[in-house]
Amino acid sequence: MDALSRLEAETVTILREVYRASTKPCMLWSIGKDSTALLWMARKAFFGHVPFPMVLLETHMELPEVYAFRDEIIARWQVDYFAQICPPESAVDQTLPPAARAAARKTEGLRTMLREQKFDAVIVGIRRDEQAMRAKERVFSPRRIDGTWEVKEQPPEFWGYYTTSVPDGAHLRVHPLLSWTELDIWEYSAKASRTFRCILRAAASATGR
Repeated sequence: MDALSRLEAETVTILREVYRASTKPCMLWSIGKDSTALLWMARKAFFGHVPFPMVLLETHMELPEVYAFRDEIIARWQVDYFAQICPPESAVDQTLPPAARAAARKTEGLRTMLREQKFDAVIVGIRRDEQAMRAKERVFSPRRIDGTWEVKEQPPEFWGYYTTSVPDGAHLRVHPLLSWTELDIWEYSAKASRTFRCILRAAASATGR
């Protein structure tokens, strides 16, 4: 088994574990490369059907081409999807730089979603190599009632053993791509793309199209 196959197998195991351990999970989908690769693996984990909703924290800042790609994926893969509308930029701290204001809007949108939808597990496609704070994350990260977390309170994760219990009213933040690097994602996406094209060609041949 090569390195990408091992990473994929680990991610599939994590996705199945969070589905087993939670009662109402969801997965954040930014429509970017990481979360779309994770969506592909979620389909593989559950034999072509993703059994939890995909959620976009909607800021209305994406390009039209991104939304067109989203709509194509939703229709082709029959994805259970909804958009959580984030507060307008005017509602967040105006002293923040533009990128930080966008992040603050998504944070508030996420809090609103958790309060209204009562998800007990949120699957997120972050990687440790993205920034120093994310390097301190765990695969299964318990969040407090208010959604915050404390580095010193993170449970140990040895030999693939994960702590999946959380206090009432809180939730788990689950990171199946934590061990991946950006290069891994690009290489995996290229591999998956080749596989998907082969599937489409086989389907077209079978149907005579």
